[in-house]
Amino acid sequence: MNYGDIDKTASWGKLAALAGDYKRFDFRRLLDAGRVESSQVPMAAGLRYSWAAKAVDRRVLEVLGALAEEQESIPKYRALAEGETMNPGENRKVLHQLLRSPDGKALTGKTVSLEGRDLGDFYRQELARTAAFAGKVHAGALRGSTGKPFTHAVQIGIGGSDLGPRALYLALENWARREGKEKLKARFISNVDPDDASAVIGSVPLAETLFILVSKSGTTQETLANELFVKDKLQKAGLDPSKHLAAVTSETSPLAHNPAYLDSFYIDDFIGGRYSSSSAVGGLILSLAFGPEIFAEFLAGAHEADRTALEPEILNNAALLDALIGVWERNFLGYPCTAILPYSQALSRFPAHLQQLDMESNGKRVNRHGKPVAYATGPVVFGEPGTNGQHSFYQLLHQGTDVTPLQFIGFEESQRGEDVEVEGSGSQTKLLANLAAQIVAFAKGQDSEDLNREFPGGRPSSLIYGKRLSPRALGALLAHFENKVMFQGFIWNLNSFDQEGVQLGKVLAKKVLSARAGGNSGDAALDAYARLLMKGL
Repeated sequence: MNYGDIDKTASWGKLAALAGDYKRFDFRRLLDAGRVESSQVPMAAGLRYSWAAKAVDRRVLEVLGALAEEQESIPKYRALAEGETMNPGENRKVLHQLLRSPDGKALTGKTVSLEGRDLGDFYRQELARTAAFAGKVHAGALRGSTGKPFTHAVQIGIGGSDLGPRALYLALENWARREGKEKLKARFISNVDPDDASAVIGSVPLAETLFILVSKSGTTQETLANELFVKDKLQKAGLDPSKHLAAVTSETSPLAHNPAYLDSFYIDDFIGGRYSSSSAVGGLILSLAFGPEIFAEFLAGAHEADRTALEPEILNNAALLDALIGVWERNFLGYPCTAILPYSQALSRFPAHLQQLDMESNGKRVNRHGKPVAYATGPVVFGEPGTNGQHSFYQLLHQGTDVTPLQFIGFEESQRGEDVEVEGSGSQTKLLANLAAQIVAFAKGQDSEDLNREFPGGRPSSLIYGKRLSPRALGALLAHFENKVMFQGFIWNLNSFDQEGVQLGKVLAKKVLSARAGGNSGDAALDAYARLLMKGL
């Protein structure tokens, strides 16, 4: 397998030579009905991806396809799916796609094993255990310490143990209510700031609440602090914490096989935190909230997207095409940011999850061999649901000095189906009218003799759209972005599956805490800042 830097490929020079012609792409002339209709790529679960408003044409796409072949994007994906070590920094496999496999086999049909253990079978067993546990809770066979049935579930975790599951729960909450599938209400505690835990605990009936502690290592500082906070509240309310707590962790952590929990569910080192929503990290809370069959639908959509991402022709592979266009914009057009703009309130926290997914995966300055790269890598990712964003940061996106590529997401129908007609149209129609208008406004702009009212246009965007945000569509959407980030890592020759960049601050925080007992941390600047913030250091 070729693991070489992108700037050593033949395609690099060809794309660099083309870039000058596309930095001011003539959308006003080229963005027409024919281009919109011909620039659609089918995705899983009935979704579609449109690149009509991107600064690309067949000439650029041909070279991007060649780049994908040079960097062996599809062969590397197959190797990853089959269990090769694709996280060299930690010498680990990368197996989140295997979590979605209905038969426990890799996408290529192979068995993935380690030291005689069938890992796909292990993941299926854990999925079955979470489903059985949720079934007992729903049936009232598992109850809190006062005998009351559980009506609420609260997940305690941070980073990937919070962002993905929280985004997915919120994405399906309204859908489940409309379909009569809501089982338990879910809440989330993540920040070690005690105000977070206090607010959540104050909003739920403790005697009817099941808490899910999520930490793969069983040593995550913020999560364990929040667990102690919750246990203290339970005990003060006269409740037995062991009757109100479950854990999601690894089999070697202190939380495993621990009588302090109703049960423990397991993931392994091959499931990275930001890629863990398809495991018990997301599966337990979603199964409790909506039922195991709904989580199974979510997994089916993700698996379908994973299979689609094996397609070598980029115009039939939305995830690879999206990744390549992102590389084109980052490295050759020079755009440092990407905005995720879902025109769906259900996806209100989806941009926050994608922020972690992308920036923690590809925010790297060295390649997978640990050597510095001489080119830009992952972009800054941010976003907010439309139309809220239109009244917030779209001013800069439309008329600012920097061009920011945009990724719009929209659905024909709302989740609840409730609407009211005002001035001849309903709210959902108004929402989609705004979405269509923004794509064209960003692309075509507007001339004006008053420069304050001139819109330069040439602001590129893609669109992912479908009929309705269902569990299957949500799974496909999540997997699309996971696979996009994976492909970009392959193309940039990065290790997208470790995150050393989050470690230094944790180490220094521990030094500050130790210094409170011993005097100083050995770093004068660190101690000075700590004294500003904490009395008695």
